[in-house]
Amino acid sequence: MDREGVSWVSTMDALPGIGHACGHNLIGISGVAVALAAKAAIENLNIDGKVILLGTPAEEGGLGKVLLYEKGAHDEMDVCLMCHPGPGPRHSIDLNSSLAISHVTVEYEGHTAHAGLCPWEGQNALDAAVLAYNNVSLLRQQIKPTHRVQGVFEGKYWNPGFIPDHAIMRWLVRAPTTAEMEDTRKRIIACFELVFNIDNPLIKRRHPFFRGAAIASGCKVKVTVGSTCNEIRQNKALGDELADVVLKRYGAMDDNCDIMGASTDFGNISYVMPGLHPSFSIPTVPGGGNHTPGFTEAARSEVSHDACLVVSKALAAVGMRVLTDETFFHNVKDAFEEDKKQRG
Repeated sequence: MDREGVSWVSTMDALPGIGHACGHNLIGISGVAVALAAKAAIENLNIDGKVILLGTPAEEGGLGKVLLYEKGAHDEMDVCLMCHPGPGPRHSIDLNSSLAISHVTVEYEGHTAHAGLCPWEGQNALDAAVLAYNNVSLLRQQIKPTHRVQGVFEGKYWNPGFIPDHAIMRWLVRAPTTAEMEDTRKRIIACFELVFNIDNPLIKRRHPFFRGAAIASGCKVKVTVGSTCNEIRQNKALGDELADVVLKRYGAMDDNCDIMGASTDFGNISYVMPGLHPSFSIPTVPGGGNHTPGFTEAARSEVSHDACLVVSKALAAVGMRVLTDETFFHNVKDAFEEDKKQRG
């Protein structure tokens, strides 16, 4: 089985307003460190193989890794590796997956009117959005605790002096697998559409509350399903090798890194090629997890950089095993094919 190359990923984005609150600065230096180490090993030991360092933008909703894959950036890769920091005790490394995620945008169009003179002539788009939000809130008690649904309102030129004729809602729907996420997303979208669609037989027969909401709002709705990230499919052979490396060099792996509920476009890459995405812990203040200012501070600390280098060395060792051990490479490919069967 011919090998082409092993790639390590360095993400290159930050969060508006709070900077590296997801620790992508550490992911960036991890990819560089691993690639330099692997390159030196290949040159010094005359190893036949290729090392690829892939800089990827826009993980936070932009699907940067997916766009690069579609443009051929992964064509010379057999295996893709990266890591990600999260909150937890020092030296924790785990191989948990992530949540699949879908972005959904909802737009309500109504009709404006003077709020004092003739509000009855308006069709309140904000009311429609609020009703939809409440519908989702009621639905939450019927979805699994492993699923996540969050939404926010957006609007322009809103003023209590007139009836809002346009409202936008942006939603994220997450679940442990893509199939589960898609099922939950259907139920969430029904909450948006039931607000206005009084001809829906489901409303007429079973949900008078929704029918009342439809009559009250009288608005039109547009639902757009945006980008989707799959859950990470951790390659078992690669994961077992990482655990073995960590055990021999640093002691047993501690799986206390708390980042299970997050999502990443690396999940999409793990669907199309063998991939490994360990999480590693960095010490943070209480309440200072990912996407908080506290994590921004933690991600720039010396102890966090030390933790990053530990997992980077382990990833380098895993990558070199792929390049130097034909049997192991077969096992990695076989594990990927077996996982494809399991996920259907």
